[in-house]
Amino acid sequence: MNALMRSIAAIAVLGLSSTAWSAQTDYPTKPITLVVPFSAGGVVDSIARIVGERLSTKYGQPVIIENRAGAGGSIGTAYVANSPADGYTLLTVSTYFSVLPSVMDGVKWSPTKDFTAIANVGMIPNVIVVNPNNPANTFQELLAKAKTGSPLTYSSPGVGTSNHLTGELLSQQTHTDMVHVPYKGQSDALSDLLAGRVDMMALTSALAGQYVKAGKLKALAVATNVRSSALPSVPTVEEASDLKDFDVRSWFGFVAPAKTPDAVVNRLAADIAQVLDEKETTEKLAALGLQRDYQGPKDYQASIAKEQERWKKVVQEAGINGKN
Repeated sequence: MNALMRSIAAIAVLGLSSTAWSAQTDYPTKPITLVVPFSAGGVVDSIARIVGERLSTKYGQPVIIENRAGAGGSIGTAYVANSPADGYTLLTVSTYFSVLPSVMDGVKWSPTKDFTAIANVGMIPNVIVVNPNNPANTFQELLAKAKTGSPLTYSSPGVGTSNHLTGELLSQQTHTDMVHVPYKGQSDALSDLLAGRVDMMALTSALAGQYVKAGKLKALAVATNVRSSALPSVPTVEEASDLKDFDVRSWFGFVAPAKTPDAVVNRLAADIAQVLDEKETTEKLAALGLQRDYQGPKDYQASIAKEQERWKKVVQEAGINGKN
């Protein structure tokens, strides 16, 4: 009798395993919600909509973009962290994902413990720009000015943004006094740069390109280890100085709640890679200033962990907190 019961139990387990495997390989069988933790209209939102539309066509299932903005991205992120790990609620992330836990009090999610990486799709370089009336015409001249005169002032859309962190890392690695001037948004930060009230700013390459080509700003260096496709003649920080391995980029990708089945994660990663190979998708993303930098689940997970540790050290050394 015991042997019979064990056999029945084994068959039941195999049946359940088969059903679970079938559900994963048949994925998706219903609409997918792709959460954007920011308001509609920004770069993160645009990337989600471009990729989501192509996945919807590929799957024959709706990919619903749901904007859950607030607290610098934390509200939408927490929502996904607490969602079922079944592949039907995903999150679009950017640099904030690895930075926010270090700069904001009360963050109740971890980018490495509460999420599984799916794919990084690309990055947008930051470009160090100054007002046209600034006497510095090269990155080295800008640093020299800071070391012989008053501290450099730089604006950003807020504490913990990649614009802010570019300045903090520059200050630490060049041993140069720099004063961060945070604003409540990019338009105000940019306005004061254009008016000459601050010395410099780290702008995304797409936006910087518009103002540089119009003669309203000067680009001195690209803050990544590769040049910007929007401003190919502008050297990287490493090329323009003696700094090595300086790389601050705005990166963008997709993650799922922790414990999402590997079969689902790998399916999504492979399909996103195929979507990125499509000419139409490439052109739409390039129009946002995105340069392809695809990473699959394993590499992306490692990259997120490395970024989190890196910025934690920068934040601690700078004494940054959400009230700065």
